[in-house]
Amino acid sequence: MPNIINITDFMTPELDVYARMSEGELLNRHEPEKGIFIAESPKVIERALDFGCVPISILMEEKHIENQGKDIIMRCKDIPVYVAPFDVLTNLTGFKLTRGMLCAMRRPCMPALDTILSNAKRIAVMEDVMNPTNVGAIMRSAAALNMDAVLLTSSCSNPLYRRAIRVSMGTVFQIPWTIIDEEMWKDNGVNILRSYGFKSVAMALKDDSVSIDDEKMLSEEKLAIVLGAEGDGLKDSTIVDCDYTVRIPMSHGVDSLNVAAASAVAFWELGKANI
Repeated sequence: MPNIINITDFMTPELDVYARMSEGELLNRHEPEKGIFIAESPKVIERALDFGCVPISILMEEKHIENQGKDIIMRCKDIPVYVAPFDVLTNLTGFKLTRGMLCAMRRPCMPALDTILSNAKRIAVMEDVMNPTNVGAIMRSAAALNMDAVLLTSSCSNPLYRRAIRVSMGTVFQIPWTIIDEEMWKDNGVNILRSYGFKSVAMALKDDSVSIDDEKMLSEEKLAIVLGAEGDGLKDSTIVDCDYTVRIPMSHGVDSLNVAAASAVAFWELGKANI
């Protein structure tokens, strides 16, 4: 039977996870096995459940108990389902809930690098991408445009931050990804990719770059598309280490695209051979 609990005390500790804990507190870097994330909207919650994520509690509009939230509540069995009217929840959380439903879940364990890379042919690598909106958009493009997996350096915004999940539309649960330590990437990242047979492609504003439709590059069996931080782009050392450097042609005097937009162009063109 569903454990429906009407909210009467906004300061109850059980609601801290939704209303008063920061993303850093949810991530729980000191004890990652106790980390939590928030999935927002029924579609995203369903994708997280399909992935195998373990739900802790649900916060939702009471009117959705018997419609769009019904199947999710039944899947989650005996966990607490906190309910209140829309206006009350907006006051509690500080923003309007997307389609009226949030779910607190345990963070899944990160897969090993070998698991991510062994059978992949096209992967995306994010270096120092710190905006969660961009991380979510890149994850969505990677899932949609023929990437097999995504690597992120540890300095990136976490893909399970609420905004990243929301922007990705839950595709963070549909494409394999893992985090590589920043120092490991800096010291030996491209060589690690080479050890798995990948040729690396630096997306950078360099005049000595090859065309994005370069035949030799497109014919490579395995490609890792490396994307850099907003504003500064990839580190110079990363560009030097990569096998190819690609610059997307621009018009009207525009010098570059937002990293998320650039990722979509690159994944579409370089992922065609992976279809």
